Amino acid sequence: MKKKGNAKAFRGLSLWVFLILAAVLLSNHLGSKEKVEQIPYSEFRIKLETGRLQKVKVSEEEITGYYTDVKGDAVKFRTVTVDDPKLVEKLQEKGVIFEGDVSRNWFQMVLFNFGPILLFIFIWLIILQQMRSGGRQAMSFGKSRAKLYIKDKKKRLTFNDVAGLEETKEELQEIVEFLKNPRKFTRLGGEIPKGVLMFGAPGTGKTLLAKAIAGEAEVPFFSTSGSEFVEMFVGVGASRIRDLFEKGRKNAPCLLFIDELDAVGRSRFSGLGGGHDEREQTLNQMLVELDGFDSREGVILIGATNRPDVLDPALLRRGRFDRHISVPNPNKNERMEILQLHAKKVKLAGDVDFNVLARRTPGFVGSDLANIVNEAALLAARENAPAANMHHMEEAVDRVIAGPEKKSRIISEEEKRLIAYHESGHTLVALHLPKADPVHKVSILSRGPALGYTLQLPIEDKFLTSEDEILDKLTVLLGGRSAEEIVFGIKTTGGHDDLRRATDIAYRIVTEFGMSEVLGPMAFQRDRDKIFLGRELAQGREYSEKTAQLIDDGVKKIVENCHARARKILEEHRDQLNKLAETLVEREVIIGDDIKKVVGMDTEVRAPEEEDRPAGRKTSRKHKDEQGEDKKSS
Repeated sequence: MKKKGNAKAFRGLSLWVFLILAAVLLSNHLGSKEKVEQIPYSEFRIKLETGRLQKVKVSEEEITGYYTDVKGDAVKFRTVTVDDPKLVEKLQEKGVIFEGDVSRNWFQMVLFNFGPILLFIFIWLIILQQMRSGGRQAMSFGKSRAKLYIKDKKKRLTFNDVAGLEETKEELQEIVEFLKNPRKFTRLGGEIPKGVLMFGAPGTGKTLLAKAIAGEAEVPFFSTSGSEFVEMFVGVGASRIRDLFEKGRKNAPCLLFIDELDAVGRSRFSGLGGGHDEREQTLNQMLVELDGFDSREGVILIGATNRPDVLDPALLRRGRFDRHISVPNPNKNERMEILQLHAKKVKLAGDVDFNVLARRTPGFVGSDLANIVNEAALLAARENAPAANMHHMEEAVDRVIAGPEKKSRIISEEEKRLIAYHESGHTLVALHLPKADPVHKVSILSRGPALGYTLQLPIEDKFLTSEDEILDKLTVLLGGRSAEEIVFGIKTTGGHDDLRRATDIAYRIVTEFGMSEVLGPMAFQRDRDKIFLGRELAQGREYSEKTAQLIDDGVKKIVENCHARARKILEEHRDQLNKLAETLVEREVIIGDDIKKVVGMDTEVRAPEEEDRPAGRKTSRKHKDEQGEDKKSS
């Protein structure tokens, strides 16, 4: 290995030497292009006596320089050198600029005489070397670029390095046991899954889990990405798939991990005309390899994706990726464990409450929580604090949710008062709706694109959302616009994001959740996230124009009813709205129980009138990050 490195260094050094020599020869060759007049020495002396010489260079073999002709132009000349002791004295007398030239040695003579020939030979050898190595490079172009992580007890990851996800780790423990002791399963005739598909939102820890599996089993771990198989050259992706599986067989037992599997495993024939492109050829080769290798060899393929819905059905059938493991967003307790795990790397003060931080971060994934801890450490370092305290952690959460504080944004007193009433409208409506999430913080400090924001936190994690809770959430979103209309009698652009989100929720109530009184329990919009170029666009709507009109009417009715509810609550409690807004103008931020103290409310909140709330107790199965998101307005 050392000899190869020395040879490579020698070739590189020799290349630079010959390049420099070539540059010297080229410059001399180009310099010799200038026309030179050969004159006798006697004429040279005449020009010297008449003062027509400009510059002279004297060497042992010749004298070169420039003289002025009758037109006044400079002409380069050359003459032979003779033994003339008084030449230098005469040049000084006439004021001619002159210099001497050292005679050429034998090396210079060889260089200038044989240099072009040697340069041509060297270039020809380089071309031949490139032609020979080109074949090897072409053969390695189709090799897999998977990175190998060999077992190392000091650096390997285990399940102890993955906080939360206990159920997911239990599912994966079976894979670890098979890699450690495959005979435990094969002696009974059982077959371990050839492929394991892990799916979940970005940042939930799919790649980390795959590395932990390899660390637990103490086996080699080949990691690659789906995009590395897709190239512009035909057949390269399929060749790399073959090479990846071949590496797996040679290093068995081992794990093969393909991240972002949807880049190569997307459903086939989804484009216009159903073309057969390079990506589909790569997918076909992967299907063949999964069918061809035996799980008893101790090679397990793990794929990770954020979009399992777009994968080809042939990839998910039994015998291929037949074990599907969900990696969900962490719940409150798991978020607290993740924060504590990342906090071990940071110096924290004693006032940091991970329970409060876990409640403040519903819907956050592992990468978001790691970012919060890192942001808190950076904020503490910026202030030269001895450790990151709870204030830094709270500020880090706000930065992740709403962006950094815009201290340079200058807002007039009139706009500041309007923003305060807008945010107070959100807050007061939420306080008077028992199904709405409690308000944790309201602020009129500008962050990111938002001029102010109202933060609501759920008391506990939820996986089912009732119709009442959805309508209350929609009503809270419209509280800001309603406050502007009641107090100022105007409509501003500050609530455009609230209106967009409210309209989207209303459409989902009618078209997805089946909670419309007119249309009943029917779903009219399916797989709206699956937009392939061609297939889904050609399907069109599955309902008539009359039904479309009913959907629009139903959405409009829901939004108008919630808007009317928000206005009624604010009009009935106008004094509380004024008190909260004026306090917010003065303090800019109000947190926790101080909000209720400002408006003079007890912990018990009265329920709204029955006629204010649409009838029904329907529920909608939704993920935590949809119903527990932060309420912001710009």
